[in-house]
Amino acid sequence: MSFSRADRSNLALWWWTIDRWTLATIGALMFMGAILVLAASPAVATRIGLDSFHMVRQHYVMLPAALAIVIGISMLTPKQVRRLGVVLFLVFLGLTSLTLFYGSEIKGATRWISVGPLSLQPSEFLKPTFAIFAAWMFSLKLGEHGFPGNLVSIAAYGIVVAVLLQQPDLGMTAVITATWFAQFFVAGLSFIWVILLGGLAVAGLFGAYMMFPHVQERVDQFLKGTGDSYQIDRALEAFQNGGLYGRGPGEGSVKLVLPDAHSDFIFAVAGEEFGLIVCLILVACFAFVVLRAMSRMLGEHNMFVLLASTGLATGFGLQAVINMASSLHLMPTKGMTLPFISYGGSSVIAIALGIGMLLALTRKRFPGSVEA
Repeated sequence: MSFSRADRSNLALWWWTIDRWTLATIGALMFMGAILVLAASPAVATRIGLDSFHMVRQHYVMLPAALAIVIGISMLTPKQVRRLGVVLFLVFLGLTSLTLFYGSEIKGATRWISVGPLSLQPSEFLKPTFAIFAAWMFSLKLGEHGFPGNLVSIAAYGIVVAVLLQQPDLGMTAVITATWFAQFFVAGLSFIWVILLGGLAVAGLFGAYMMFPHVQERVDQFLKGTGDSYQIDRALEAFQNGGLYGRGPGEGSVKLVLPDAHSDFIFAVAGEEFGLIVCLILVACFAFVVLRAMSRMLGEHNMFVLLASTGLATGFGLQAVINMASSLHLMPTKGMTLPFISYGGSSVIAIALGIGMLLALTRKRFPGSVEA
């Protein structure tokens, strides 16, 4: 793609202001995800009675849509991002609430709404959109004296967590909590609030351990080595078998025995078939996206842009860390996809929405060039 710097068209302005390094890294993640889904999903599809390439075809349909969303959303101004994020937050909060009454139960959780042949997990979209809503509230508190932005944000957070715990979805709750806390901290959270919210987080973790049997089982398995450790044992074997360079594309065996090899444990498939080097490249790509976004915020004076970018980058990076750490037995297992790498529909589109917003907010802006 080539544009003259004198070209003032919207596309040319987008090209010269977008963070092309981050955009290229996202493209690389999508490409590696396409390869890994092709490697991991046929065995899973066959095991559950589907056509071997059923999941591959579905994923490959989603990737162009995700790329279009990333590019399309990245062309918006910060004000347009804010408006879109707030509207979508309200929409998907309502849809997530509906799952409690009309959702399809899968593995003991009601997170999906089925519309004909299509299924949607609306809670996936709460991660990027709530980050936008919270950033708006915090920035209003800082910019308009007397507006209770912090209290509104706290109330909205409480509603989101209450809905997610009813599904239940502890992983989503943890990511949204960490993202919101990071934004609150950057917005100038006082030391008293840090202590209070930290105590509430500890109490929440203990409460989840006591209330949800599946959480207790996973924590006990991680800390004490008790319970069913089949999936994590196979994942660790996969990394050991892969070594430095891997067994080669299609030569791995972990995908034949792991139920979630195409989603939650796709990092183990990468380790077995492509080795440590490719795994480190994946880690580097995720780290680059997060650190690049943070570096673009140095010197940023628009508090909404700063807080929203902090939330979006934190949520993206934390989801990747949780997935990879779970596969490596560095934390209790948690069902969470690896961004742009795991097979998925709702998750891929939701992550694309968040990255598109992040790219829009981190575009180069000059005084008076775009309306914040």
